This record gives sequence, C-alpha cells and structure tokens, in this order.
Amino acid sequence: MVRQVGTPHINENGIIEKGVIIRHLVLPNYTENSKKVLAWIKENLPEDIYISVMAQYFPSYKAKDNKELNRKLTQEEWSEIENFVEKLSIENGYIQELGEHEEEYVPQWNI
Repeated sequence: MVRQVGTPHINENGIIEKGVIIRHLVLPNYTENSKKVLAWIKENLPEDIYISVMAQYFPSYKAKDNKELNRKLTQEEWSEIENFVEKLSIENGYIQELGEHEEEYVPQWNI
C-alpha cells in the first residue's frame, strides 16, 4: 500500500487527504508481537509513515472462550507498549489512551 499511495499527505487544516496510516491493535498477552511489528515498521518503512497504536481491544464472541484473549489489556501491558513506542522514537502517529468503555460502542447484532 505504501508503494501504491505513499505516506500521508496532510493539508493545511491537518486533515489527511491521501496516504497510508498503519493501524495496529495491541492484544492482551501478545505485547512481544506488537513490539516486533512496531520495530519492523520503524526499520522498513519511510520515516514519515503514520502509525495508530490502538488499545481498544476487548473480547467478544468466541474470544471470550480463549484463555489468552478473554480480557482487555492491563495497564502494565499498555505501559510496556507506550514505552516501546517512545524508545523507537516513532514521531508520526497516534497512541490511544487505555479505556474502560469500548464495548459500549459496539452494536448488538441479532443473528
């Protein structure tokens, strides 16, 4: 995608008009995987790529039955990722705050 559309072009109003933003969802029990992904991005993609590191994971459907994914991130896990992003000196992007109410925004599906 980066080769096709490039890194973000931001207009004078701060709105991205085109380009790639990488969104990465951190999962509980998998912070080491997230570190590997973030390090790969830092080492292999242009410096002006934007990254959105997301903390909004919560278990739903069958994930509730998976012992590794049946909970939200802990503050310790999230702090570990925040510190790693800072250590990598990733400057372009966004990092969410660890929330408490994500599931309130998911619609109830009637299947």
